Order: sequence, then C-alpha cells, then structure tokens
Amino acid sequence: MVVPVYGCAGCLEELTERILAAVSGMGRTVELIFVDDDSPDQAWSRISELSALHPAVRGLKLSRNFGQHAAISAGIAQTRGAAVIVMDCDLQDVPEEIPALLEALTDDVEIVLGQRTERRDTWLKRTGSRAFYRTLGWLTDTSYDPSTANFGAYSRKVIDAMNAMPETDRFLPLLARWTGFRTARISVEHGRRTEGRSSYTLRKLLQMATRIALSFSDKPLRLVMSAAFALAGVGLCVAAFAVYRYLVGDVRVAGFTSILASVWLVGSFLMASIGVVGLYVGRVHNESKRRPQYIIWRDSWNDENE
Repeated sequence: MVVPVYGCAGCLEELTERILAAVSGMGRTVELIFVDDDSPDQAWSRISELSALHPAVRGLKLSRNFGQHAAISAGIAQTRGAAVIVMDCDLQDVPEEIPALLEALTDDVEIVLGQRTERRDTWLKRTGSRAFYRTLGWLTDTSYDPSTANFGAYSRKVIDAMNAMPETDRFLPLLARWTGFRTARISVEHGRRTEGRSSYTLRKLLQMATRIALSFSDKPLRLVMSAAFALAGVGLCVAAFAVYRYLVGDVRVAGFTSILASVWLVGSFLMASIGVVGLYVGRVHNESKRRPQYIIWRDSWNDENE
C-alpha cells in the first residue's frame, strides 16, 4: 500500500490498524508505505512511531512539498510487491475495500479502480472535481469518470511501467491509462473525511488540469492553429467584400474604429498564440533539466537501522 500524507496526521493510527486488519486474512505479505509530502501537521513523528510499532509500516519523508502525485511516485518506486494499492490518507478511501480490489486483479486485468458511486463530499468539492475532470478531458481529448480517482490496485507490470516513465509532471491516472493495460472498475464505499480538509481548491484543480494538459497533450496548440485558420477565413471574407465594393463603385474611406479594432484583434491573437507556445517551451525547459521528481529526505527503515 502507498499512502501520500498531507494534513491528516490524526488519521494515521486508525488508517494503519484498519489496513492491516483488512488484509490480515488474505495470506499476503504486507508493506505499508506512508509518504510524508512535507505535511504541515508534523505527520512524520507519527509515521515514525507507527513504523517502530508495526514492522510492515515504512515511512518516507520528502524534503519539501512536491505534490500528491510526486509523493505517490516516490512511494511506488520503493514498492516490492506483486500488487500495489494506492489510496489517500484521510479515510475517505475505505481500507475494508482493499481485499475486493486485490481479488479483482486477474491475469487479464492489470488495473482495478475503485468507483465511488456515492461520494460523501461537500457540494463545492464535488463541483470542483467535476470541473477538473471535464476540463482535463476536454484539453486531452479523453473521457474521465469523476467517480474514480487514485484509489485502486495496480499489478507489478503497471507499476514497473510507470516507474520507467521519466517525466517530471506526474499524474497517476494518466500514467496508468497510457500503459494500455486492461482496466476494471468496481464499486467501493466512499468514507467521510474525519480530519482536515482538501488542499485542492477549484482554482488549484483548474491550474493542475492546464498543467497536465500541457504535459500530456498538444490540443492547446491545435486550438491555436484552428483559431488562426478561422481568423484567416474571416480576413479573407472581409477582403473579398472590400474588393466587391470596389468593383461596384461603392468605395468608402475606411474608418479609424474598424482599423483599430482589426489591429487589436490580430495583435491579441498573436500574443495569445505566443503565450501558448511559450507555455510548451517552458514545460520542455523543465523536462530538459532532468531534475528528480522528488527528493527523499528521511526513511524510517533506514533511520531505525542507524
């Protein structure tokens, strides 16, 4: 199990006990990895205590806040199991559903996602989630089900494939989808948040959707190109109309307002086009630096051995 931790230190003891109880009767070797994404509530001390108390628990602490999906990447890179469960730390991903996810993994199914048929979120959170997935789907020309998120089971083949992907901008659902392995969905219970609140505001979700689209799709560039062709078509129509009026002898001196509007229209479009291209150049620049996706500062297993 890989659990990114941010702002839910008080949930970790209950989460650990429920996870270990859920898998205790499955006859599997268990490894529970908590990844502290520089949580502001001093979660690392709690993770260290749980690691000392439970041999199956391992804690990783990142040097700073790299983001949820970078924290997930840090965790799955350290896993050794034949199957990996990814879940959130706030108990909304119900640990008792883990056996059903694992049982759904078969020789033909490499990814099993938990489908939250009845979400126990606030109206604002559900609205933000729908807006995020719709924006992301439109920008990447893919369809997303807002009832699924990171909670799911992934086979070793999928984990190895995602670990081999070098890009800096990480987004687990898209990375898993890109592998092309067969995916199944099963209905799971969605729990209520017992502590803290989501750090994803509507603004942050839309910003993340834009950033992911720039990393995983060229649709923004294609939209700019389509707009350029549309603008060129409008320009040709205006020019043809001007020639027609000249040929019929109905020639008037062009007004200042129409000229100024045309200049502003074309200038604004050119600036917007350069801006979109600049965003892509910026993403290429970030990728070309080849900086690590995350930095692990502390490892509870190594700390115990020292």
